[in-house]
Amino acid sequence: MNGQAEVVLIEVADGVATVTLNRPEARNALSSALRRRLPAVIAEVESRADVKAVILTGADPAFCAGLDLKELATDGGPLQSVREPQRGPAVAARRMRTMLPTTKPLIGAVNGVAVTGGLELALNCDFLVASERARFADTHARMGVQPLWGLTVLLPEAVGVRRAREMSATGNFVDAATALAWGLVNHVVPHDEMLTFARRLAADIVTSDQRALRRLFATYEEASLVSGAEAWEMEARAAASYQGEGVDPADMERRRLAVLRRGRSQA
Repeated sequence: MNGQAEVVLIEVADGVATVTLNRPEARNALSSALRRRLPAVIAEVESRADVKAVILTGADPAFCAGLDLKELATDGGPLQSVREPQRGPAVAARRMRTMLPTTKPLIGAVNGVAVTGGLELALNCDFLVASERARFADTHARMGVQPLWGLTVLLPEAVGVRRAREMSATGNFVDAATALAWGLVNHVVPHDEMLTFARRLAADIVTSDQRALRRLFATYEEASLVSGAEAWEMEARAAASYQGEGVDPADMERRRLAVLRRGRSQA
């Protein structure tokens, strides 16, 4: 618009929205314009009935280099507006809701570097597919700032607290193979096959029962805010509420046969 390229691109096909950060010349750094546009695009796909899954990626050569350092050096960017947060589980939701306001399964397709705020963006996806070119680093301490999008919660969840502390203390990059071994990503694939692979996973998501999947993902999120017996009780309550609405035996038989056929095709 106005002769400028869109900072976020969106493509929808076969129930899957592919959202692409589009500032390749700045390694998709989170400028104020991108931070305004990305939530609007994600909210749009959240509202669309024809979208069942979302893929978030970056225009080559990077996934996201974090906050735009040029803006940060000029006015402090979002770091200047940080205030003491309210407390309570509702506020402590895992996903950076202001940036990724969706309850639909969100696959991160990491095509290059994911650094600091870009690493947090990746961590806030439900799971990650990485190109062989992907690299991950946390440089908050090197920049003299504190994380504000969940890194100190989500990175230890993914790789364990000792590895998370190593990444934060050193600022060293972790390559794709190491990220896979550490559990940071689910899959590493050749660069040119990354989006195709992610879309195959998204296609599998599309064929799941969407109401059941949304409730299941909500239970994952709710359970992440508690621990131990309370998480077990939370799951039991969610199941009782969901199944308590009634189960159609004929529909269950149809689903059972479909699951069997699919399982045989994958065995």
